[in-house]
Amino acid sequence: MTQALAVASTLESNLLAVRERLARAAVRSGRDPARVRLVAVTKSVDAARAADLARLGVLDLGESRADALRAKSDALQELSPPVRWHFLGHLQRNKARRVVERADALHSVDSAALLAALARLQAELGRAPELYLQLKLADEPDKTGLAPAELPAVLDLARSSPGLRLAGLMAIAPLVADPEAKRAAARRVFRELAAHARALEARTDDARLFVDGRVRLSMGMTDDFEVAVEEGADVVRVGSALFAGLEADAGGRHAA
Repeated sequence: MTQALAVASTLESNLLAVRERLARAAVRSGRDPARVRLVAVTKSVDAARAADLARLGVLDLGESRADALRAKSDALQELSPPVRWHFLGHLQRNKARRVVERADALHSVDSAALLAALARLQAELGRAPELYLQLKLADEPDKTGLAPAELPAVLDLARSSPGLRLAGLMAIAPLVADPEAKRAAARRVFRELAAHARALEARTDDARLFVDGRVRLSMGMTDDFEVAVEEGADVVRVGSALFAGLEADAGGRHAA
């Protein structure tokens, strides 16, 4: 078997396994698996490998660095059907322009200042990516995010910027070493995020700020996406499980 065929076989096998895990979790929660969007986190692989996965039908790809998003979106711009790019990492305001120029969705709006910058860029560039407000629901100093108490002020800012397209809320589960404790901690965070979403939907003035009046949930990565789906995730962000057995990029990074 040639190297290209081996790569395609590994990717296809990994993708099938991830989709089966996602489907079983959705069924356990009484939902249609087709309603959960799989975003493939491509930060550990090059553009060619990302394109291989897109050709297998995964058209939602995610990057966590502005430079990588620019390079890979440029490299894959001729693919048909086209790729839908998601930006997942912490975004500095001085790099927001290059992300808004290329991303279709931005999952890490973690401050009012960033949302204000995005509103200005949306008006200037005529591009309105879907935005997820990132909440910080675990006490971890190295993670960013909005405190739940900051949500009203951020939503007021969105009210004054009608061009913004709020899609929902995002959260990251805490890092916990023990597998059982990790699952429990993830479930607590995902359940809390879902509760915040339902509370927003129950308030008409807040719900109408979101696309279709629905507050979607972006939560879950390779280690915990099944728990996230069980707790109502609309979007899961998976990397390592999709690219297992394939070489990492030159930086040696591995996906979420």
